[in-house]
Amino acid sequence: MPAADSPQSPGAPAAAPPHGDDAEEPQSGEAQLLRARIPAEAAGERLDKVLAQLFGAFSRSRLRAWCEAGLVSMAGAVAAPRSKARAGSEVCLQVPADPEAAAFAAEPLDLQLVWDDADLAVIDKPAGLVVHPAAGNWSGTLLNGLLARFPDSAGLPRAGIVHRLDKDTSGLMVVARSLRAYTDLVRQLQQRSVSRQYLALAWGLLAQPTWVDAPIGRHPRDRLRMAVVAGGKPARTRFSSLGSCTGAHGTVSALRCELQSGRTHQIRVHAQHLGLPLLGDPLYGRRAAPQLALRRQALHAALLCLRHPGSAQWMQWHSPVPADIVDAWRDQGGDPARLDCSAWSAAPAEEQA
Repeated sequence: MPAADSPQSPGAPAAAPPHGDDAEEPQSGEAQLLRARIPAEAAGERLDKVLAQLFGAFSRSRLRAWCEAGLVSMAGAVAAPRSKARAGSEVCLQVPADPEAAAFAAEPLDLQLVWDDADLAVIDKPAGLVVHPAAGNWSGTLLNGLLARFPDSAGLPRAGIVHRLDKDTSGLMVVARSLRAYTDLVRQLQQRSVSRQYLALAWGLLAQPTWVDAPIGRHPRDRLRMAVVAGGKPARTRFSSLGSCTGAHGTVSALRCELQSGRTHQIRVHAQHLGLPLLGDPLYGRRAAPQLALRRQALHAALLCLRHPGSAQWMQWHSPVPADIVDAWRDQGGDPARLDCSAWSAAPAEEQA
């Protein structure tokens, strides 16, 4: 199997035009100052009702909320929703920026590419980078960076993103750069022929290699978490130990984790289910976890192996374990050499014999 361990070289829909001859058409997403003049026939009516006539691109409830927030003035004075409209007075509406409008905007980001060709790119994602825009993270995501780095990706579903890593999980991701590659990579993921292997640090001791075959679904009481639940989606993860050490806070194991499905938080949930919660994990870690210098879950996507959509050749890439995970392992008394993933291949060594 040839290796490739060295680098090679839409916005929101337009709003409907507002009513009123003096009204300016709003531009999606950006903060704006809109002006309109109250017609004679609207004199004496409630201002929020008149606003809906003047700025018809926005809902009345939204206009009322902006009015209550002090973003509407009439004749130069801040006006309340119940204010009486005065004929001929100028109304100014401050439209705040819409964060969702930035979701599909190109933003230059320092993306670390380990492979790049006409069909795909492999990215070594740092911890802290959100992959896809969502509530609370409408900009500065990997998707925004891809649109800037590869402008043609605007024509692909999700800018070519075919799988994700959690915000605070680091490591390798593949993204498509052509529609052919996107379709092929999705098929490979569905057929589970893409090998994704991770390095994790967990509290506890794993005596022998273990498969966890347990369905994952939304936690029945905490909607922010996933859990092993009856009726969840099938999920399968293989765990094997790379070594363990015992420090002041207990035993810690370095784990090699192989996905055979791709559920949300899968490794973190299955590790907890196995009694091996990850170091630094804020959702699934130990309840009384000691204070560590590590500020995120100790999970790194170290190996990616797939069949190239263009050449049909098997390719694999490695990513060295980041310094924060190595330091956390060393702080617990572990030997950093145990975390060397450079010799990993597409299947665990014991399964290749």
